[in-house]
Amino acid sequence: MTNKTKKRTSKHFDRRFKKQLLHPKHWGTWLVVGLLFIFGLMPAWLRDPIARALSWIVLKIAKKPLHVAKVNISHCFPDKSSEQVEELLRDNVDNFVIALLSQAELAIRSNAHIKRRVQLHGFEHVQAAREAGQPIIFIMPHVWPIDYAGLRLNIEIPMVTMAKAHKNELFNWFSNRLRSSQGGRVYMREAGIRSLISELKQDNSFFYLPDEDLGREQSVFAPFLGTEKATLPVVGRLAQAGNAQVLPVSIGYDQAKQHFNLTVLPAVDPDSMKGKENEALALNKIVEQVILAYPEQYMWFLRLLRTRRNPDEDIYQ
Repeated sequence: MTNKTKKRTSKHFDRRFKKQLLHPKHWGTWLVVGLLFIFGLMPAWLRDPIARALSWIVLKIAKKPLHVAKVNISHCFPDKSSEQVEELLRDNVDNFVIALLSQAELAIRSNAHIKRRVQLHGFEHVQAAREAGQPIIFIMPHVWPIDYAGLRLNIEIPMVTMAKAHKNELFNWFSNRLRSSQGGRVYMREAGIRSLISELKQDNSFFYLPDEDLGREQSVFAPFLGTEKATLPVVGRLAQAGNAQVLPVSIGYDQAKQHFNLTVLPAVDPDSMKGKENEALALNKIVEQVILAYPEQYMWFLRLLRTRRNPDEDIYQ
């Protein structure tokens, strides 16, 4: 293997099982993973009520994340009363625990089961892009069921993804085994934009999450719900370099019907993303649209408004 090949392969997460994962320091994590597998085998009618019952633990102990979520919701929905903010927060925690306890089913259940659990709508937009010979950059913000969206689409078309490494080696192995269970590669964040462009040129599609706050440098401030947000305008250049179409995607869990609704929306007009300011505005509008479809299922715990126009402002203090 050449040095060049080593450099390339090192950008992927190693999904192979290693003996050091059996070290006693990981036994507590193995217990958690084992429980997740048990929950993954449970039917939703049994698992969901357990998840809702356990959500009160998160509400009791997750003080810092809950504070961040309250700040985000209050800024994004300034017209909401404190009672409405609390109600949205409780629903959000319910959906977090439901998604967490059910996640292992993506790794251990059949594709037929995943297709039943994730109802796919708007696939004609994917087919149109594929018939045009183009890969796809799916736009989706951080939502609790995002892995369901990625793996459901990966059943239909070749895809890769990019993820941040867990500090815990075992969770790292578990989450990346899950995300690559349909054959897609999982890149480390350090792999960078060039790796994604290379994948597009090899006809592999991927999800791009434009809502994360990546700091002031190269970001553009644009309106976002009831506030404004620093957004990195890079999707337009990615799509152009990889000859890709950009398709927004929304997903939400229907607790009554016990399945996910995954909707692929029409392709974004490339002209709407010409220029950094226009692209930031277009991306924020897409994120708004996806969040408002299922506001109780967005990851409000992220510090998505950390970078403010006034560098001395810290809304999370």
